[in-house]
Amino acid sequence: MTPAPTLVDIGLNLAHDSFDHDRAEVVAAALASGVRHMVITGSSLDSTRRAIELVRTNPAVFRATAGVHPHHASELRADDLLQLRELLAAPEIGAAGECGLDYFRNFSSHDDQERAFRWQLELAVDCGKPVFLHQRDGHDAFVGILKDYLPRLMGGVAHCFTGDRRELRDYLELGLSIGITGWICDERRGQHLRDLVREIPLDRLLVETDAPYLLPRDLRPKPAHRRNEPKFLPHVVKVIAACRGEDFPTVAAATTRNALKFFGFGKAVAAS
Repeated sequence: MTPAPTLVDIGLNLAHDSFDHDRAEVVAAALASGVRHMVITGSSLDSTRRAIELVRTNPAVFRATAGVHPHHASELRADDLLQLRELLAAPEIGAAGECGLDYFRNFSSHDDQERAFRWQLELAVDCGKPVFLHQRDGHDAFVGILKDYLPRLMGGVAHCFTGDRRELRDYLELGLSIGITGWICDERRGQHLRDLVREIPLDRLLVETDAPYLLPRDLRPKPAHRRNEPKFLPHVVKVIAACRGEDFPTVAAATTRNALKFFGFGKAVAAS
């Protein structure tokens, strides 16, 4: 009997407090659904530390990212960079980020966001790690900054891509991988992604839930708690496969292969 395809969730906020009461059960349900590996997102110094602690509970399953989200850019000081560099250099960390620009919310000023973004790209270069990228309503500035570092970076992924065709083509020309979430399941806001996802080369496609956020709107039955979980990733991949005109095993195998390579799952991580 052929084993069921496995998946990698490249973006999961497992340190989020909504998982505090049942984190072990959430992970068990994900594994049972075929999500065999998960990347825990670090979006601040504190959440990165928590993510590393979680990786150490099961290093065969988890990796993490180390970074400061643009929402928290104003909190990042030059004095913090040594701490962030030490976190990023940890073997549990597969990528730098979540970092980038968010001009939609503007929780931090544009200057603070751009400064924090450059700092983190420089650290990624120094540590030889790829970057886990966030961009919303700041595309031109984002690309302008990223171009300064790309020749020295180990690669990057546009996490939770929801942009338009111009943005997608710019990212592909820059050599980025593209992360697709359950946004593609939203008939109101994600319809355009159903066409664009066909344009992503299979060797650059990655999949993620961004749990506990972005619960797929077309899940039936809908969970009563409205919280997204990594166990719903197979549903997202089925939608992606249908939109691309490919079968589920093909997309599952390719995105798993891409993720394992990108986040360095083949490298040994010592549990502590």
